Amino acid sequence: MADTILAAPVRPSAARQILALAAPTALSAVLQAAAQIAETWLAARQGTEALAGWSVVLPFSLLMQMMSSGAMGGGVSSAIARALGAGRREEASALVLHAVLIAVLAGAGFAVLLAGFPRPVLGAIGGAAATEAAAPYAVLLFGLGAVPVWLANTLASVLRGGGRHALAARVLVITWAAYPPLAWLLAEPVGMGLPGIGLGLAIAFTGSTLAMGWVVLRGGAGFRPVLRVRPSGAMFWRILSVGLLASVLAGVANLTTILVTARLASHGPVAVAAYGISARLEFLMIPIAFGVGSALTALVGRAVGAGDWPGARRLAWTGGGMALVLTGLIGLLVAAAPRAFAGFFTDDPAVVEMAARALSYTGLAFGGFGLGMALYFASQGAGRMRWPLAAALSRIGVAVGGGWLLGDVLGMGLDGQFLAVALGITAYGLVTAAGVRPGVWSRP
Repeated sequence: MADTILAAPVRPSAARQILALAAPTALSAVLQAAAQIAETWLAARQGTEALAGWSVVLPFSLLMQMMSSGAMGGGVSSAIARALGAGRREEASALVLHAVLIAVLAGAGFAVLLAGFPRPVLGAIGGAAATEAAAPYAVLLFGLGAVPVWLANTLASVLRGGGRHALAARVLVITWAAYPPLAWLLAEPVGMGLPGIGLGLAIAFTGSTLAMGWVVLRGGAGFRPVLRVRPSGAMFWRILSVGLLASVLAGVANLTTILVTARLASHGPVAVAAYGISARLEFLMIPIAFGVGSALTALVGRAVGAGDWPGARRLAWTGGGMALVLTGLIGLLVAAAPRAFAGFFTDDPAVVEMAARALSYTGLAFGGFGLGMALYFASQGAGRMRWPLAAALSRIGVAVGGGWLLGDVLGMGLDGQFLAVALGITAYGLVTAAGVRPGVWSRP
């Protein structure tokens, strides 16, 4: 079914094409969101300092997931989709080895930096207590889990590039369903505490890598990968020309969270823990938007490969509107009852009160985040990443610079910082959307 959809010319039924590919990925995205909510809840059960330590690691954990699945993974999916759209199946087969090599090197980089030097890296963001809680968690999470996470998400992107979203989703559904009970078992009955959560993720994604690799090697992407091929700079660039810039964007997005967390560190562990809850709910919009976005990367990539730029733009705007409505409704619900959402994760009244203050602002911006993320994935398929880069820079400028202006200069305090975060998210969505137009999305 997916192959038929991808092989057909783009028609006005863009929403139907997107839904056909997005549905299986959306299911895995819902389970991923549920697993990440459970992770936050489980971290909070270990105490406020443990929650603060988890919050310090959160931007790096999110960065790893975003880079491996949506950023460099988008580069993999986009390169394979464009090759297939142009009828170059041999190129698509050879791209798999190049994608795997990139994944191994990138995962090793995360492992060396964050498992090898957790205290110097994390200590620059959180206070002493949060860093001490975070360090053993980071060692297990990144030391054992970074390479498997990168490999599993890269191989899933290979499948999506071939239009086999359902196959990728089946493995990820099992992965995200297994992770919460495994993390709970290691954290509480086994008694490992916060580090057990990191070990649980590493084990879950090791199994995911093995399963995903077996599927890809059997031709699950619609072609069998060619592993006996000499690595080629041109082939690497097919992926990296989109993936590198997308990874920079993922880094900027998480740098925003890191810098805001660093600004809040002077207010103590309660402020850091509260913002961790707010940031987690904000970033839950990514897997939700990814359900639509992964379909857009493949469909837009095929359309561009076939030279159909008007169809590519139509697909992008249709998918962007779908993501805007879905994430916007969730955000309105969060903003309407922020204490209820904050209280789900922790019973510490100080943390609940401060997290609710943050969510009352940021919840209103979730729709803009969903719109921006969906169009970001579409831009990967089109190979047009300059406007998403400008959007990411505008977000960090507004969230951090605006936080200083509103919170410190104008005297709004923490409310000013939270308002600036919400305005930064909104700027991200608007600037990304401004780039999806004929003057930018057209044949070079």
